[in-house]
Amino acid sequence: MSEILNYIKINELISTSGQPSIEQFKEIANNEYEVVINLALHNASNAIENEDKIVTDLNMAYFHIPVNFENPKISDLKLFLNLLQALGANKVWVHCALNYRVSAFMYVYHKYILKSPFENIDLSIFEEWSPPKIWQDLMKVDYEDLYKA
Repeated sequence: MSEILNYIKINELISTSGQPSIEQFKEIANNEYEVVINLALHNASNAIENEDKIVTDLNMAYFHIPVNFENPKISDLKLFLNLLQALGANKVWVHCALNYRVSAFMYVYHKYILKSPFENIDLSIFEEWSPPKIWQDLMKVDYEDLYKA
């Protein structure tokens, strides 16, 4: 799994990464992941054509929440948080093009849903990606405001 672009294991049920290859999706399925969530746009430079078919042919569920990197929306984050909570005890792989979108969304998930202490959140991806203001603002959203949007 460590060969997958920007792989981060969040816990026993959730892992994240940049875009996996077709072979890596097979590895993900072989590691008993049940669900793949893709936050990248379908036309990302490293997107895989027919990713939904590839993933579902491997007997995993597939959800696509296309998040515009230049203009992420609160509604995207809200949909992601609701979906991840609804998946409960399913083993989930979340990816985007480089694991930047996912890391920002997972930060909010850690903060408000898992209530992880800050020092327990893997922030290593932010060593290579310094989020622009629009992403920083999204990551600072107040939970109550999130559900007013």
